[in-house]
Amino acid sequence: MKRGSKAGGAARDHGASGVALCFLASLAVMAAAVFWYYRAGETLWFGDAEAHLDIARRIVDSRHPGWHQVGTTWLPLPHLLMAPFVNQDWLWQTGLGGALPAGFCMALAATFLFAAVRRIYNSTTAAVAAWAILLLNPNSLYMGAIPMTEPIFFAALSALLYFTVRYRATSGPGALLGAAVAAFAGTLTRYEGWFLLPFVAICIWIWSDKRITPALVFSLIAAAGPALWLLHNRYYYSDALYFYRGPYSAIAIQGKGTYPGQGNWPVAAQYFLAAGLLVTKWPALLLGAAGALLALSKRIVWPFVLLTLPLVFYVWSIHSASIPLYIPTLWPHSFYNTRYAVAFLPLLAVGAGALARFGKPAAFAVVLLSFAPFLLHPAERPITWQESDVNSRTRRQWIDQAVAYLRVSTAPGDTFLTSFGRVTPIYRILGIPARDTLHVDEEEDFNTAFARPDLFLHTNRALFQTGDDALPQAIIDKTRLRGPRFELEKRIIVKGAPPLEIYRRVFDIPNHENPLP
Repeated sequence: MKRGSKAGGAARDHGASGVALCFLASLAVMAAAVFWYYRAGETLWFGDAEAHLDIARRIVDSRHPGWHQVGTTWLPLPHLLMAPFVNQDWLWQTGLGGALPAGFCMALAATFLFAAVRRIYNSTTAAVAAWAILLLNPNSLYMGAIPMTEPIFFAALSALLYFTVRYRATSGPGALLGAAVAAFAGTLTRYEGWFLLPFVAICIWIWSDKRITPALVFSLIAAAGPALWLLHNRYYYSDALYFYRGPYSAIAIQGKGTYPGQGNWPVAAQYFLAAGLLVTKWPALLLGAAGALLALSKRIVWPFVLLTLPLVFYVWSIHSASIPLYIPTLWPHSFYNTRYAVAFLPLLAVGAGALARFGKPAAFAVVLLSFAPFLLHPAERPITWQESDVNSRTRRQWIDQAVAYLRVSTAPGDTFLTSFGRVTPIYRILGIPARDTLHVDEEEDFNTAFARPDLFLHTNRALFQTGDDALPQAIIDKTRLRGPRFELEKRIIVKGAPPLEIYRRVFDIPNHENPLP
């Protein structure tokens, strides 16, 4: 059954050459962005970027490699996409093993958005403008050039937009399958992908003249993602909701602390909108909103419903899910989770496309005005980059000091009792394989070492942050009672961070009394 353009999609197919050219251009842009941030040494400034990279590495390099190393809390698809790249030592050590698949996915996201907007408005000019507003925003370029989950989710979301718009116009089985696969990928990337599913399923049911079969097919494929993750958590952690309420969840990390927007809908919306303004700037926000109103007046509704849902999810998360968002323009005037606001960009890009479809001069004006604030202040770094810089300064200091010390004091074959997370960059930079470390995620080996370090602790070094890394510290404390003996050889103290302590196993009683060099 055919649907007209008033239903939100052009009935006819468009040629593939424009899409292919768009994809090549997107790849070139993202390759340049990846190279730029790699050369600047900023690929892994985000703590989450480092964590995603290292989780992917431990899937292929650990004492017990395999699927279970994807862990919990963070969904698995980004780490699975990175794993083949980070298996190569140089790509892991440089961070490019995570940046390359992220850049590819951001290029894919821009291409699917281009194809979707061209179909929505039946205008290549509108599609080019939307492509530019999404891809060339400095925050998109930064987030797409580092190992984060946003570019992978953008690819899934843009593909879902394209295939649902196409399905509404054609009711074709290929479009239905494409939408289901895109939604499935989104649910294994970020949790807002779960939030989208019922809305998309209901719309597919309506567009199919209320026949249940297409909606059921979509739901069975797309919902396999959440089902897989629930089963994973139930099997490995004995709790299907371990990712939500376990010790590594947002609820556990936040604890009993309060933050702006918690339990307050207007304030939660205020903070998220303010973050969106910092990401997009006023011209893009106004043009996107004006274009959205114009499109809605033409009964083009679905694209704006779909792309608004992630924004609703984030406001809901700030309000109800112990997920704070801090920006420098509002109290407490700091940076935390500003990257969530890049979710505004696909919505505003599609909205701006409605204005750009009136011709090339209109498209040029829309794009130029959208980027005017960035062009007028070229020295101002994107807000997401600012967050990664400010929040990593202390961490970079003690990592650099630890690397400098261990580079000259570590011998081939040294193994480390340690933690997984903040200190893992030290091993990555030095090229020490994850299989040469013992941490809490190697559960069986770690638990036996914790129970009887005198029998089962075989590492000859230990490295952890006191206070924060309680379990490896507890093992070292136990060794003081029954052995083996570990001697503190280096303590690194940086203001604003817990002390980092490095121990060496002592096989002979030393002649000196001072353990610190």
